Amino acid sequence: MPSDFGLSAAARAALLHRMTRRHGAEPTTAAPPAPSTPGRDLGTLPGARDLALMREAGQALGIANPYFRPHEGVAGARSNIAGRTMLNFASYNYLGLNGDPRVAAAAKAAIDRYGTSASASRLASGERPVHAALEAALARLHQAEDCLTFVSGHATNVTVIGQLMGPRDLILHDALAHNSIIEGARLSGARRLGFAHNDWAAAGRELAAQRRRHGRALIVIEGHYSMDGDLPDLARFTALAREHDALLMVDEAHSLGVLGATGRGIAEHCGVDPAEVDIWMGTLSKTLSGAGGYIAGRRALVELLRYAAPGFVYSVGLAPPLAAASLAALEIMLAEPERVARLQHNAGHFLALARDAGLDTGASAGMGIVPVILGGSLRAARQAAALFEQGINVQPILYPVVPEGAARLRFFLSSEHSAAEVAQAVAALAG
Repeated sequence: MPSDFGLSAAARAALLHRMTRRHGAEPTTAAPPAPSTPGRDLGTLPGARDLALMREAGQALGIANPYFRPHEGVAGARSNIAGRTMLNFASYNYLGLNGDPRVAAAAKAAIDRYGTSASASRLASGERPVHAALEAALARLHQAEDCLTFVSGHATNVTVIGQLMGPRDLILHDALAHNSIIEGARLSGARRLGFAHNDWAAAGRELAAQRRRHGRALIVIEGHYSMDGDLPDLARFTALAREHDALLMVDEAHSLGVLGATGRGIAEHCGVDPAEVDIWMGTLSKTLSGAGGYIAGRRALVELLRYAAPGFVYSVGLAPPLAAASLAALEIMLAEPERVARLQHNAGHFLALARDAGLDTGASAGMGIVPVILGGSLRAARQAAALFEQGINVQPILYPVVPEGAARLRFFLSSEHSAAEVAQAVAALAG
């Protein structure tokens, strides 16, 4: 999704006017008193005024804030919110493994053995056997030589891209790349070019025009785009990387457990040899029910990161209970591919019903993520609020995260949703 969410003063005024005029409410126009110490005024920090604008618009329209609602238990296909059992489409618990007794038991056993924290950097004070076991399992998953886990998925992209690339280098990324990819590219100081979403031909034209002017080149794509639910043509991108002597990095955050017959991700889905990808990135917080991120690839790459990536060297090691939970979830995913099949069936069923109902689902592949594009931010916010009142929890994605006119509700499916629940949600949307 876009990385720059700032609005000009004119855009802020226009948005507030557009969101309030149809509701008959007038925005507050009185300026706040000038602080006596402007340099310490936190209200002038980047994004603070935009946030205040959105809050003011919501209040003027009588729409409750849909974000940060507390879930009073495991958030899966269903969740308890404010004392109500809700049908939940706002969780990345794709295979229902967060809350699985076997995953919880593995985490509890790790607490008994190691405590709740690694307590320091793995480089500084050593690691736990569960770290090596998880990394070996993830390396096997991607048919890679080695793997390294990090304490944050977002920080994984930032620190790895920032470490590997430099001012003489070139980074090409999809226009809808995740914020963590953009921030890593900025940190590196490399020249950064975005290409049209999922357009391998556009990426090829940029490489043909720019590659010789730079040292290394890195192409970064995602295996499953979380905003639109669509997929790249992985074979085309691997061919581009070979043709232009570039590294290829694939972010599998929303691919693992979702794509492929056994959940191994975009390479399995597309029938591409995983060795054609230089850097596999993934997260532990979604299908694998933990927290953190990982990089899998050639041993030379992983060994360099182990001793040089600031986000690993200077960060505490992954908490042992989280590593144990992710390892258990990975083992269950591979042993029970029927979970992946149920997820894909549910998402495909949702997509088919939504399209039959005349809803705009964009380019979604129906593999786990299905957006319903409603147009204006006001309409999306109101629709999300109306669904919540009917016991259906789904998050609206509003301008400026997406362009005005492309606001949407984003449905994350689970293997644990029933056919009746999928039909209920689509009927409520279409009603």
